[in-house]
Amino acid sequence: MTSSTETCTEKSTNHYPTFPVGSVGYNLMLMRGIWHDQVELFHLDGRPLQDDTSAGSGTPGPSPFDNLVYLDFDGYTLKLTNVHIRGREPVAKTFAGRMQDNLLVFDALGPGAYENVGVSGGVGLLTFNARQLDAACNVYMEPDFIMLTAPGQRVRHTVLYRNGDAVRTLTARGTRLSPLCDRRHELDPRGLSGPVHEAPFQAKIWQHLVT
Repeated sequence: MTSSTETCTEKSTNHYPTFPVGSVGYNLMLMRGIWHDQVELFHLDGRPLQDDTSAGSGTPGPSPFDNLVYLDFDGYTLKLTNVHIRGREPVAKTFAGRMQDNLLVFDALGPGAYENVGVSGGVGLLTFNARQLDAACNVYMEPDFIMLTAPGQRVRHTVLYRNGDAVRTLTARGTRLSPLCDRRHELDPRGLSGPVHEAPFQAKIWQHLVT
């Protein structure tokens, strides 16, 4: 893995791998950079949801809210950090993964968690989801669908499952602020100094499956 301060831009003198058009790696290359996401929560029938704490969200809180998203990919490893910048407490959460057999395989989300992988739906389309359905998926699962809709524009949509039931949806409409993610953005509530990424997030909600 890259260190918390080593980013895709610091590897600019290296040769990136070549990915087939529409593949996972190709799409991750297209999506690199800093994004501003405007996020809204919904009931399953489309009614706005003002708070998803009771729904059992992994990062619960009020809606709508805004995120900064740092998507850092060097062709081999990924670091993805979300930072709340409006509407919620300014919390940062980092996820990490690496390319394996042409898929993005995330680091374990926590003890007993399902294996989360990134797969492609063609050019500009990625899904982050469980590789296999198992007991961990019945505890918590949130498929993440990401679509580039225009140059510098994207939509991210998720469906939250808790205890095997779908309980809410989330839609984020994003605008790319920078193609680079080598430093914190001026909107980052953590300030301009310091590493972009935090230690990878680990959840304990699946721990009972292994103890």
